[in-house]
Amino acid sequence: MTTPARANPAAPATRADRGRAARKRVPRSAHAGWIPSVDRPDPVAVLERQGRDRLPELLPIRYGRMAASPFAFLRGAAAVMAADLAAGPHTGLTVQLCGDAHLLNFGLYASPERALLFDLNDFDETFPGPFEWDVKRLAASTAVAARENGHSEAKAHRAALEATAAYRTAIRRLARMGELDVWYERIDADSLLPLVRSARHRRHVESSLTRARRRTSLQALGKLTEDVDGRRRIIHDPPLLEPTGAADMASLRKIFSDYRSTLSEERRLLLDRYRFVDAARKVVGVGSVGMRCFIVLLAGRDVDDPLFLQIKEARKSVLEEHLPHGPYVHPGRRVVTGQRLLQAASDIFLGWMSGPQGRAFYWRQLRDMKGSADVAGMTSPDLVAYARLCGTALARAHARSGDRIAIAAYLGTADTFDRAVADFALTYAAQTTTDHATLCAAVAAGVLPAAPGE
Repeated sequence: MTTPARANPAAPATRADRGRAARKRVPRSAHAGWIPSVDRPDPVAVLERQGRDRLPELLPIRYGRMAASPFAFLRGAAAVMAADLAAGPHTGLTVQLCGDAHLLNFGLYASPERALLFDLNDFDETFPGPFEWDVKRLAASTAVAARENGHSEAKAHRAALEATAAYRTAIRRLARMGELDVWYERIDADSLLPLVRSARHRRHVESSLTRARRRTSLQALGKLTEDVDGRRRIIHDPPLLEPTGAADMASLRKIFSDYRSTLSEERRLLLDRYRFVDAARKVVGVGSVGMRCFIVLLAGRDVDDPLFLQIKEARKSVLEEHLPHGPYVHPGRRVVTGQRLLQAASDIFLGWMSGPQGRAFYWRQLRDMKGSADVAGMTSPDLVAYARLCGTALARAHARSGDRIAIAAYLGTADTFDRAVADFALTYAAQTTTDHATLCAAVAAGVLPAAPGE
């Protein structure tokens, strides 16, 4: 059977008309409004439902981390915000969403050519959906961060406004570019320094870039392993890092070979030059805590030539219950394909497979010159600069998978959308503070167990 030919893309003018037509469904100013519905799910109930199939002994760590601050709560509450966004109308202008585009899900990493890039760096919730959902999550996280850093409401509004304006400006610039130019667009880490105004923060950024370049598997070898009877073993640091039992080790060895088959031929050849040394269970992130996650130590030429890979469980995206079915049944493949679509360049060891009990997993390098911003304590000008950078990166990611010309036409040249989303961000930041207090009350009442400081 032959595959039907894909229809030729519409002319730019037709695509722009489609974007402007979306304003009739959802006017740009309508993005400002958000009022919790009378049947809005209790945020604690949403989190409890997510935890039903997670490792129960790790849930106190998750709740403890989320209880630390409103921003920490927002990081772990992608499911709560997805339901809130889905309760209202949307533009229908679909892109591959990150699904969790808050400020700390952007950062530094190495391209296959070893260039240090800035981009989105978390794709557990990636799924096709309306572009504005990612923009609103970014803007809301910016407002929450600004409030948490002690900035005024006016400054929080401005930071969210600038993040959204940067997105609009970038998507309009990309709409005028050719397809290959858009595909090869990237943000080089060295371009970050001119964006930083204060000398103090510029020194901090320079230090962050230096640290990121040093975060390799070799650096991890010294931090995460120890010598045991002449052999390298991953350290025991419970509950955050624990050696795997015999059953898990056997399973990991098997799924390692299955994962190998999802790589391209030349990368399989490279992987075959490494041997399996050790594995451990690792706790990562905030929202991901309780998901099954392991790290594997491989050795290449010798013990001083290590490669750390991370195997992380993949579930349905929090967006899936609110949107039409996506193209991939396997959650691990969804994550990997979404990452490859959204990032300017992706990890050469990205892959997926199914493990015991039919659980889906995806693989990537644990440390590949990765680094993230220290948003806590940022001055207002520096937070604005960082928010602009994230908005620009998000637009570049969306332009690869969605109709950038239609989105650009919808957004237009005026700042109507920017101001509306900034208004939404302040309202949602206040809601996040309320939801965080609800979580803390549940912890204090013993409804949810929480482990502080983990």
